[in-house]
Amino acid sequence: MNDNGLQHRWILSALALLMAVTRFHHEGTALNLLPDASLAVFFIAGFALGRQSIFAFFLAEAVLIDYVAIRGFGISDYCISPAYFFLVPTYGVMWLAGRWLARWELNHPARCGIALLASSTLAFLISNFSFYAGSGKVAGVGLIEYGHGLAAQYPGYVGAVAFYSILAIAIRSMFTTHLRLRGADR
Repeated sequence: MNDNGLQHRWILSALALLMAVTRFHHEGTALNLLPDASLAVFFIAGFALGRQSIFAFFLAEAVLIDYVAIRGFGISDYCISPAYFFLVPTYGVMWLAGRWLARWELNHPARCGIALLASSTLAFLISNFSFYAGSGKVAGVGLIEYGHGLAAQYPGYVGAVAFYSILAIAIRSMFTTHLRLRGADR
């Protein structure tokens, strides 16, 4: 296996573990202190791994984690509704933004910021308004009232995506710089 293939396997494994640790909240553990990294995982996978099969892999992982959490550990199934299927375009937005970013220099802060803010905002709108419109669980709540409630959640939602994504970009930049310097020493 070449170095690139090994690097992709490490990234895939790290992202899968990150999603499992942060998406699977079990009450009473330190793990639920970390925000869910699922959106960031799709964004990072988009720019670092890219293939559509990777997108499908992480979709399957997300569904499996949710299934095990609900069926195996009694975690609330409140978010499971017909609107759950809108997670596909929600995660698709993140993955496509990562793919877009992969075409450009990753160390360009403005492009990274635009990609992160735009994609996480659109993902926020898709997931939350599809839940409002299609879950049947917020009956009697007006759209304006619902929107006000979401406004309070927005900074944390985007902040978690930014935190994990910026951390991944920084690690990748350090790793790339290290390899370049190591190559120059030879």
